[in-house]
Amino acid sequence: MNYSLLDLLGLIGAVGLFLYGMKVMSEGLQKAAGDRLRNILGAMTRNRATGTITGFFITALIQSSSASTVMVVSFVNAGLMTLSQSMAVIMGANVGTTFTAWIIALFGFKVDIAAFALPLIGVSVPLLFSKKSRTKSIGEFGIGFAFLFMGLSLISKYVPDLQQNPEMFEFLQRYTSMGFGSVLIFCLVGLVVTMIIQSSAATFAITLIMCSKGWITFDLACALVLGSNIGTTITPLLASLSGNVAAKRTAMGHLLFNFLGTVWTLAIFFPFVDLTQWVTQEIGQGDPTALYSYVTDLKSSSEAVYAQVMQSELPNADPLISGHLTRIMTLQISVSFGLSIFHTLFNLINLSIMIWLTKVYVKIVEWLLPAKRKGDDEFQLKFISSGMLSASELNITQAEKEIAVFADRVNRMLAMAKELVHTKERSEEFNKLSSRLEKYEDISDRMELEIANYLNRCAEGRLSNEGKRHISAMLAIVSEVESIADACSGVGKILLRKQQGNVNFNEEIYHNIDVMFDYVQMAMDNMLLLLRNLENNNSEDIIASYNREREINNMRNTLRSANIENIKEHHYEYQAGIYYMDIVSTLEKTGDYIINVVDTVKNEFQHGRR
Repeated sequence: MNYSLLDLLGLIGAVGLFLYGMKVMSEGLQKAAGDRLRNILGAMTRNRATGTITGFFITALIQSSSASTVMVVSFVNAGLMTLSQSMAVIMGANVGTTFTAWIIALFGFKVDIAAFALPLIGVSVPLLFSKKSRTKSIGEFGIGFAFLFMGLSLISKYVPDLQQNPEMFEFLQRYTSMGFGSVLIFCLVGLVVTMIIQSSAATFAITLIMCSKGWITFDLACALVLGSNIGTTITPLLASLSGNVAAKRTAMGHLLFNFLGTVWTLAIFFPFVDLTQWVTQEIGQGDPTALYSYVTDLKSSSEAVYAQVMQSELPNADPLISGHLTRIMTLQISVSFGLSIFHTLFNLINLSIMIWLTKVYVKIVEWLLPAKRKGDDEFQLKFISSGMLSASELNITQAEKEIAVFADRVNRMLAMAKELVHTKERSEEFNKLSSRLEKYEDISDRMELEIANYLNRCAEGRLSNEGKRHISAMLAIVSEVESIADACSGVGKILLRKQQGNVNFNEEIYHNIDVMFDYVQMAMDNMLLLLRNLENNNSEDIIASYNREREINNMRNTLRSANIENIKEHHYEYQAGIYYMDIVSTLEKTGDYIINVVDTVKNEFQHGRR
């Protein structure tokens, strides 16, 4: 088998296309899905049972646990599904992948999703030219989806062609008589082969070829299939590389689920294989261990006949060769059924054990992959969900808590914007921080939408007049908090324009900007105190907020007047003064949004306080 440098570059390009497709698909989902898809997925994954069923049917439909798990990773990355919900879907997907094994056993074919990639691009590209933002986002999602599966298909094309070169595995014969050590070796081989060829179904086919040639026994074939269960997790792990910490945790949960399942199966491996053999015989498919015995007996009795049989195909003119081929094909069916039963029993028992440990899995992956910062770039509402509202009046309290969480997240954006001012331009750190600020702004847009929708649903219930006033006030607060997020993001955009214009700030500008940031931060801190205790806010905090607002306005006026003189006296360039004043004005607007929140709290919640 020849494998050139061009093939290696093709493989790298295929992985790149796969990761890019994942990124485009995830971004399209975030823009297009909104709360509708989140509500649908929320209903489908409301509990462990429905989540598991969802994972099973999605995998059975598209015949690829890797593909369905990649979709789950993208949903989590887009904030449409929580980590806990994703674990149940992944467990169901592992059972769903046995459906593929049964199709191979019964019919010998598999649906090629990549065949639909180009038609999907053909349908999606015109959507990009739509005037509606949502339609454009759907087009992006479709193109990302197509790229993802084109990448998967190309990865399979450019990896070394192991399935067509089974002689590469002939050397493994010398490791077949080491007892449990052989089981571990072949489990590892199954893991590595599946990681390389990105398909547990292809590993299944290779295993069947190796059994047919009499290289391995049925129990070692089961070990190969067991290893492929871990190897198939590499695709979601690759997909999570371009995702956030929640996506990485989802892929890690998939790996953990399959790994721990393999561990307990290895502990009772030989009794488990005996159970599989018994079930296969009971359903009338014969003894799956008989193929190895038949082929090895044939090889020992006549190597010439064995070689001729292995090189021949039906129909064959020689009745002796034809008879051996027919018998081997019958026994192959028995082995195929046996491996499918082993795979199915393993996944069903694994699911029945692990489904009760979902919360434990979540805690383990959170421990293995801790967030780099508190509230890392993941979208997740803490106090409200997409479930039905039972008591609207009581649910208002949940919304109040969520607004406080929302404001805390936006407060982190203010600190990020200040840090970005002092970060070296064109550096990797600057780009990362700028992207993170933009990501937070996208999350704040979605949080505003989710909380507002929740409040509107509360308003549809039976509410007191006070409750109705509170909902109106909270809707106004949510809008103002999101405006603060926009302003923080605006500072980042000004700095990007400054970078593109090759403009530099001097120490005086940096000092004055820091003073403005400090005033705004103090006003923000006061606002947060009020939002954390909306129903029992402190009058002194409200008075302090008005004082902060006056300080911000006075500072803005002072800096604006001094800016004209500084430019005249050549303290800094005119262009630097423009960007400097843009940042100051944006920070002053941030103060206005903050005081609008304080006004709403003062007018509505103090008035309604008993």
